[in-house]
Amino acid sequence: MFVSALHASGFDFFCGVPCSLLKGVLGILEDHPAAGYVSAVREDAALGLAAGVALGGGAPVVFMQNSGLGVSVNALASLNRMYELPVLLVISWRGEGGRDAPEHIQTGAVMNDLLELIEIPFEVLDCDRIEEQVGELARTMRRTRLPVALVVRRGMLQ
Repeated sequence: MFVSALHASGFDFFCGVPCSLLKGVLGILEDHPAAGYVSAVREDAALGLAAGVALGGGAPVVFMQNSGLGVSVNALASLNRMYELPVLLVISWRGEGGRDAPEHIQTGAVMNDLLELIEIPFEVLDCDRIEEQVGELARTMRRTRLPVALVVRRGMLQ
């Protein structure tokens, strides 16, 4: 259903760094070579791939966990925002509510604030509104030519 919503909203390239909270959707994309999924070694490298796709007129999606958002701040500011290269970030919310491995707690606590600080519009995925949320984020991304994000809680895309 989630992959169908992405395709229905015109997304045509998928890359990112694996995360156990996203393993369900990443498994679907990896099993279908026509989906165009590329696994990256770092989130900022995935953003570089997505930037090339955006320059070519495509609509990229980058999958990452929220610790990868921290790694990606410079690329988002100095590449995507500066050159108006739109991308949908699908970010797993590790450490939400203080529950997770210790290394995820701080990032989980500040992720939404970080997205607001770097001025990336975002939604927290609601399984009852997947198509609506993906469609709205796609429209915002196309209108602004800037990154947008969909935050995914544990258990939603596993």
